[in-house]
Amino acid sequence: MKIMFIESKLKNIDFNLDKKEISKLPKKICLFYSIQYGDLASSIKAQLLKAKVTVSKFEQVLGCSKFNTNKDKLPILLIGSGRFHAINLYSQFDEIYLLESKKIVKISKKEIEEVRARRRGALINFLNADRIGILVSTKPGQENMTQAEELKKKLKKKGKQVYVFVSNNIDMNQFENFNIQSWINTACSGLANDSSKIINFNELPNF
Repeated sequence: MKIMFIESKLKNIDFNLDKKEISKLPKKICLFYSIQYGDLASSIKAQLLKAKVTVSKFEQVLGCSKFNTNKDKLPILLIGSGRFHAINLYSQFDEIYLLESKKIVKISKKEIEEVRARRRGALINFLNADRIGILVSTKPGQENMTQAEELKKKLKKKGKQVYVFVSNNIDMNQFENFNIQSWINTACSGLANDSSKIINFNELPNF
């Protein structure tokens, strides 16, 4: 079977940000965008620069993207659909803005702290668990079987019962069918955002 990926973009968008909206932003930001909004993001970048807003970083973002340490703790503006990518950056940025229907909206600290609290709960749940499931996606770009097998060996040495679950589409509704106390996600990190039973691989403590 041959897999083909077709890039999807929004084109010919006449989009001008109101000056009042731009004024909501700090004077120096990082500008991120999901792939289909690349052309729109370029247009917005030009508008921000014209309004004397410095764009120190301009990059495409995925749900599982990780960036180099943000030494200056710069805020970010995300051009995308919905809050999935924005919330998923909670661990890397303290101040997050999102473009929604020509409005710039700041993700509240309360919303970010709620996500952080769930992630802390997932870590505590993992540390107390005896039966652990490791989730592996077969999707291109997300498949981490080698990583999962190495992790399984390390956890078994610590006396844990470990099982590897491989699937193309990970359905959280099926988790209740298995006697697993903690799930380790090696695929897209956004999967763990709404559950304290799932911990992302990069959230694990050093063994």
